Amino acid sequence: MAIRTSIHALHAYVPGEQPQGPNVVKLNTNENPYPPSPKALAALAGLSSEALRKYPEPSGWALREALAEVHGLTPENFIVVNGSDEGLTLCTRCFCEHEGTVGYMAPSYSLYPVLSEIAELRQTPYPLNNDFTWTVPDEIPEDLFFLTRPNAPTSMSLPREEVLTLLGRAKGVVVVDEAYVAFAADSLMDKVGEISNLLVSRTFSKSHGLAGMRVGYLAGPVDLIDALHKIRDSYNLDAVAQVVAREAILDQTYTRQVVENILATRDRVVAELMDRGFQVLPSDTNFLFAKVPEGADAQGLFDALKAKQVFVRYFPGETTGSYLRITIGTDEEMDHFLSELDACLPT
Repeated sequence: MAIRTSIHALHAYVPGEQPQGPNVVKLNTNENPYPPSPKALAALAGLSSEALRKYPEPSGWALREALAEVHGLTPENFIVVNGSDEGLTLCTRCFCEHEGTVGYMAPSYSLYPVLSEIAELRQTPYPLNNDFTWTVPDEIPEDLFFLTRPNAPTSMSLPREEVLTLLGRAKGVVVVDEAYVAFAADSLMDKVGEISNLLVSRTFSKSHGLAGMRVGYLAGPVDLIDALHKIRDSYNLDAVAQVVAREAILDQTYTRQVVENILATRDRVVAELMDRGFQVLPSDTNFLFAKVPEGADAQGLFDALKAKQVFVRYFPGETTGSYLRITIGTDEEMDHFLSELDACLPT
């Protein structure tokens, strides 16, 4: 049996742990702590057997119409995908020639190098500054550039004007990955169709609470979106996901309320962590990236919390090894986290 040589050498993406059990406090994968929209849940409950017996509408047209309504664009500006990760994968296949080039900030979403290696593309990681900001280079020659905004794991956003500068300097397609944009001050969605090399990636996993359903979308100029449609799987988004996601995106009132709840909890937890000696980066996301207090060890705190069934995320490395990434849960979950954290911190 032959396995491609590049796959033998591949360092696969490592997702956050998915612990099970009634006493687990899961703050490690940036999921929404609140349920999806009641309208989305009603749509799920109302699905008929016919919806499951037949193949889904191939292009997700009804969902694309809803996206167009919400974002002020046309359905032709959208492709819906099986989680935003599928959209990123399609971009590596669509916009890079064989042995082409991909750029991204580092540290950033750790799936980008994995997708690049799978596609056998050359990579250019652009290191962040010591304070986790980024200076846009004079030239960006890569065929494809992934910009996570807000960034993960740092939680910070590249200023809008600098993103526009990046788009002007980029030779190739720029995917602005807005997985966490609902918790940020602004978006690049208003530039879709106006800037020829801009694609915006979104997910239903964060602010819409549908991580288990795997729904995402890309918005962009019609020519780029048409190219992506050519290479997607024939039925890439199932009928259940299309129906539920449509109701979720249309229920903007519910989504805004959920986001406001998370932001209020986020602000409170930032203050609590700073009182304990943590240095917390400015967050535009539903998580915090926090440097542990002097005298504490991030790996040790991660392990100690895990032993207490409280799961956060730790990224080893020279730039990230003194930080913990903490998803914002419900107020009750965060109170439990803070209580267990106090028991783990050195006295």
